[in-house]
Amino acid sequence: MACRILGGIEPSNAIKASVAAKVAAMAQKPHLAVIQVGAVEASSIYIARKQEACARVGIKSTLERMPENTTTQQLLKAIERLNLDKGVTGILVQLPLPKQIDEDCIINSIDPKKDVDGFHPLNAGGFYLGRGGYLRPATPSGVMKLLAHYGIDVEGKNAVVVGRSNIVGKPLTLMLLEKHATVTIVHSRSKGIEKITKKADIVAVAIGKPGFLKAGMVKKGAVIVDIGITRVEGKVHGDADFEGLKEVVSAITPVPGGIGPMTIACLLENVLAAHGLQNPDM
Repeated sequence: MACRILGGIEPSNAIKASVAAKVAAMAQKPHLAVIQVGAVEASSIYIARKQEACARVGIKSTLERMPENTTTQQLLKAIERLNLDKGVTGILVQLPLPKQIDEDCIINSIDPKKDVDGFHPLNAGGFYLGRGGYLRPATPSGVMKLLAHYGIDVEGKNAVVVGRSNIVGKPLTLMLLEKHATVTIVHSRSKGIEKITKKADIVAVAIGKPGFLKAGMVKKGAVIVDIGITRVEGKVHGDADFEGLKEVVSAITPVPGGIGPMTIACLLENVLAAHGLQNPDM
């Protein structure tokens, strides 16, 4: 059985082309403001990729760097300024934040209509209730769009999500449910994970443990979505044992080049959607 490699470059480029065409027709371009606290190398790399993607599709982006010792109150003031700035239509605070900052407080302070990460409780609640007009997290959105691009129908399938984070695991579970999959979440305290994953038609893994998902943990012909990305000794690794799994599964996403490009593409869609929420007549 040949294993399909579900690369994210082609579908992400299609999304970017669509966004670029819509932006080109706008008199007032979307403006994404990014805040980075500290100078963590990985965060700097991610931000650079996001800004590069914005530039390619015609979205204006600006970066505000704040020192590592920034307090919650100082960051709140910066966000308040951006919330009130009508020229800024999207706000992204790069996570994770330094330990002294109350991350929940920061997320809650962003104007929901400018919350391009889709983490604000109002956006999360609207998404949970299945209502339109709310911004959704980019990474799980990217997963669903990638599966659709490759014609992988999740309806009626048994799907297992490994990881229960608010950023990926929980929202991905809801998106799979929307498409009528039967979904199970497993996590660090789950017992008998291997027995559960072996029954799955689709396994999505997002726990930040390189090579966690092995060939012996899945059934033959399963579809594997690897959302993890960890740098070990300068090399990027996913949460799935790619080389071992590709011998037994029907399809698998690579790391890098899989969900990463889809996340950025869906973020651009969110920037465009946020602009539309604030300028409904445009």
